[in-house]
Amino acid sequence: MTEMLEAFRLVAAPDVLIAIMASAVYGLVVGSLPGLSATMATALLVPVTFYLSPIAAVATIITASAMAIFSGDIPGALMRIPGTPASAAYTDESYAMTRKGQAELALGAGLWFSAIGGIVGTLSLVLMAPLLAEMALSFSTFEYFWLAFLGLMCATLVARSSPIKAIASMLLGLLFACVGMENPGGVPRFTFGIADLLGGIEVIPALVGVFAVSEVMRAMTTPEPPPLPRRRFGSILAGQWGLTKKYQWPMWRGNIIGIIIGVLPGAGADMAAWVSYAMSKRFSKEPEKFGTGHPEGLVEAGASNNASLASGWVPALLFGIPGDTITAIAIGVLYMKGLNPGPTLFTERASSMYALYIIFVLANIIMIPLGIIMIRVASLVLRAPRAAVMPVIVLLCAVGAFATGNNLFSVLLVGMFGIVGFVMERNGYPVAAMVLGIVMGTMVEQSFVTSLIKSDGDVLPFFERPVSSVLAAMAIAALLWPAGVWVARRLRPAEAAR
Repeated sequence: MTEMLEAFRLVAAPDVLIAIMASAVYGLVVGSLPGLSATMATALLVPVTFYLSPIAAVATIITASAMAIFSGDIPGALMRIPGTPASAAYTDESYAMTRKGQAELALGAGLWFSAIGGIVGTLSLVLMAPLLAEMALSFSTFEYFWLAFLGLMCATLVARSSPIKAIASMLLGLLFACVGMENPGGVPRFTFGIADLLGGIEVIPALVGVFAVSEVMRAMTTPEPPPLPRRRFGSILAGQWGLTKKYQWPMWRGNIIGIIIGVLPGAGADMAAWVSYAMSKRFSKEPEKFGTGHPEGLVEAGASNNASLASGWVPALLFGIPGDTITAIAIGVLYMKGLNPGPTLFTERASSMYALYIIFVLANIIMIPLGIIMIRVASLVLRAPRAAVMPVIVLLCAVGAFATGNNLFSVLLVGMFGIVGFVMERNGYPVAAMVLGIVMGTMVEQSFVTSLIKSDGDVLPFFERPVSSVLAAMAIAALLWPAGVWVARRLRPAEAAR
């Protein structure tokens, strides 16, 4: 009890409260700019943390990352441009809702269920940290390979077009992931003598190119659609309680998936959103509505990505193992401020741990009023003519791409992927599946090669370990799913002819 009171005193310090509010506004703005990810938002805060107290320093990381993950949904819903990679899984869905005149419902769902997911993820951090961390430590590269492979197969489940085209897009993404020297052999691949390609293709330029630049190109080649009704946004949270009651099970399933994926090192909010959206479509009673502006996928994926953000701190605090790139940055800040991760942190610095829990909950509570303000400001974009908006989007794309590597080559990559995305969409190939391949490709290859080195080339360990065998069965089932759909479609006409 004494430690809890001390924790409240630490959080109530003026410098901590100012740090929370300032980083909240900063995270909302950065997350809503296409190309500037939540990871970048937290990385840019590290120099600022040098001058803050330990609790205030960690509070800036927690608050900014939570806000940035949510606000990435805003440009996705309004302009079909995901602000962060975690928003890419359901960008098409939320944009379809906006075109149907349901922008408030789409943005409100992103805000409301992100806040719920963040709070549930925090409770998991408090109640189940030792259990979840022990489970994560039992995962070896064999399990990570199947988990990443299963994540790739999500491309076939979320695709609105042919599953075969989705797999083709995903394989193209894997090909792009092979570029560079970041492979187990350390051998340059597909660099064509270009030094800038040695470091591989970053996810952010690819993401910005296929979603943002291709959208600008599409706007240049099509007549301007009728403008959305010129009206003020109504209540952002209207209808959210109805969605909560209607989609209770998807919401809780998203929370659980987010918690489990978040605690696994290297996974993070991006994978949590993809897997949750795919699961939502797979088990929905109305799968045919997905992609047409159906809120069910937004509910599950929105809850999942913020839940994973909180649970990613479990291995970080207990063992110093980062759950994702954001907690990797946070671990450096913890060491710098003398809060060395480890089991003793929970006994010797219990009040500091309770303070972190309080900050997590506080960040997700203030997300709601600040998020409503941010949505209302961003909604002005809907009223602007296309000729005014598109040049600004191209400028933001260029700035975001340049900021990822501080070189002009990233800007060229954005343009190249814009052309690729434009051509793919014109021919019915889902660009989201390609982005998924780029995101997951490195993890799949690293886990596969490392596992083969461990087993001396034997593939049996991939199927012998209990958890690995379950994940293998799920991944193979997802792989065979398109073939099953194709056979079922072929059999239906034959039965009808009889």
